[in-house]
Amino acid sequence: MASRVHQPQEDAEFEFILARANVPVLAYFHGVWPKAAAACKAMDPLVNEVADTYQGRLIVLRSDIARCPGPVRRYGVTGAPSLVLIDRGEATAAASGPMSRAALVEFLGDMARSPATDGDEGAVVVE
Repeated sequence: MASRVHQPQEDAEFEFILARANVPVLAYFHGVWPKAAAACKAMDPLVNEVADTYQGRLIVLRSDIARCPGPVRRYGVTGAPSLVLIDRGEATAAASGPMSRAALVEFLGDMARSPATDGDEGAVVVE
């Protein structure tokens, strides 16, 4: 299955996707410096799995901390890997550090227990 993770390359692209989202957004902030690289690499498959599993209920953004400093400041991200659950532009949950699959499902909370929706919900609307 192809990954459904959006990978904005700059602040404007991150904000554009966020503004067009009609469902909550999971922003996954990663880093490439040596201390973060291994933990982020371990998180990548889980984040891809979440994007596929929660398609229609959640939009997933994978953002390099260095490329998108605006959202990093806005949501108080201080390290990588970090996750921020965003609903209508506001952070509703945040976590930092590597997570297991079980911890990630717990982090997603009620969303993890909600039934999937049909149709094109969860799409980023581009006009």
